[in-house]
Amino acid sequence: MRYLLGIDFGGGASKATLLGENGAILCEHTVEYPTLYPAPGACEQAPEDWIAALCENTKTVLKKANISPFDIAAVAVDSATHTSLVCDGEYRPLRPAMHWTDSRSRREADALREQYGEEIFAKTFHKPDTIWTLPQLLWLKGNEPEVFSRIAHIFFEKDYIRYFLTDVYCTDYIEAEGSMLFDCNKMAWDEALCGLCGITAAMLPPICKPTDVIGKVTEEAAAATGLAAGTPVICGTTDTVMEVFASGAVSPGDVTVKLATAGRICVITEGARPDRHLVNYSHIIEGLWYPGTATKSAAASYRWYRDTFGGDYRELDGGAAKVPIGAEGLFFHPYLNGELTPYADPTLCGSFVGVRATHTKAHFTRAVLEGVSLSLLDNKLYLDGLGIPYKETATLIGGGAKGPLWRQITADVLGLTLQITESSDSSLGSAMLAGIAVGVFADAEAAVAKCVKKTDTVYPNLENAARYKALFDTYKRIHDALAPIYRENAR
Repeated sequence: MRYLLGIDFGGGASKATLLGENGAILCEHTVEYPTLYPAPGACEQAPEDWIAALCENTKTVLKKANISPFDIAAVAVDSATHTSLVCDGEYRPLRPAMHWTDSRSRREADALREQYGEEIFAKTFHKPDTIWTLPQLLWLKGNEPEVFSRIAHIFFEKDYIRYFLTDVYCTDYIEAEGSMLFDCNKMAWDEALCGLCGITAAMLPPICKPTDVIGKVTEEAAAATGLAAGTPVICGTTDTVMEVFASGAVSPGDVTVKLATAGRICVITEGARPDRHLVNYSHIIEGLWYPGTATKSAAASYRWYRDTFGGDYRELDGGAAKVPIGAEGLFFHPYLNGELTPYADPTLCGSFVGVRATHTKAHFTRAVLEGVSLSLLDNKLYLDGLGIPYKETATLIGGGAKGPLWRQITADVLGLTLQITESSDSSLGSAMLAGIAVGVFADAEAAVAKCVKKTDTVYPNLENAARYKALFDTYKRIHDALAPIYRENAR
């Protein structure tokens, strides 16, 4: 038996999935790591935490599976898009990585949008916002000039981790599409875009296909991870497309609803669908894209709530399940780091509104779950307005899909039937992608046929859906009332 190892790096944890060539998941393991908030709007991660999580994950998976590292046919790593790490000429980090949710570059994004907005949108299919690498680098140039002056190489998260494994510096074209430094029409780094933040394309990694075998595990990395030296490592790609792939979404009209660090509703389309409130990326299947909406803090909101107020997810879910729909008048807006679709407003803040003395911790928990789902409804209604066709049944992906209560709330709020699979984790998608790269699977469709297993279907309760529709009106009015206050305070 040959095995395929996929390792994901998300907003607060790394997950490894070991997949057999027969399509069965042999074992999984997860290691959490911190996200740092050193200043208002800042959101950073330490690259050494990624490497520590990588090494713990690989060693643990090998031990749990009780297999030889020589039985692993290939390794693939994925991570959240456009989390960048600036390094010197020796490939050493100059500072912590700027996570894609870092919102300090608000003024830089505004200036780019005002001065170069049309040119940037025409090339990148996106409008400047704090989530992209271009404005974040521009912020770095203005606020940490001594660091900026020493930049020689710019990594994205998974690429730095893969560099640790192989000593090979590269990225893939889907990751590049998320940088705002890449011309999506020419599929190449764009010197003019790079010049807007004072870098050159030479500082950016060479571009590969996600399935390219770019190197092998080095002797040094083997000693640190327990992997066998010489194990093939593929380029890999970003977490959302790997989740989309792992869910089985490989045909036009397939739709996924994501409850991970961020929330997404993505539809598989033939070609890009440029829109200033959508995120457009290529699929791993040539010619297909997966444009979608984005809620900036979805499962990240629930993790923040857990870490701040205590408890474990099972205990929290149990309490929330006893609270009626609407949390008896308590609303939560998940704008912890601003919001994307449909507002593109980094000044928005999270809020609990309608607090009364009768509310318990369980009410606050339910409000968080419902608030994220109502934000996804905001996303869905915008997507519906664009007329992009999609199927009536969506696949629910991301860590939030594990909770039965949140599954049902999301189905009720969106009014969609949600399909659950054995695993839709991006680490599974990466393992499947590794299998394509080394010939274990003939293509994406063959990998899906062998590896994707449906386990449950969640149907919306129509009575609940009607109640949530009424609550959504209040949810929107709260946003509309508070948004001007947040913008005023951000000046």
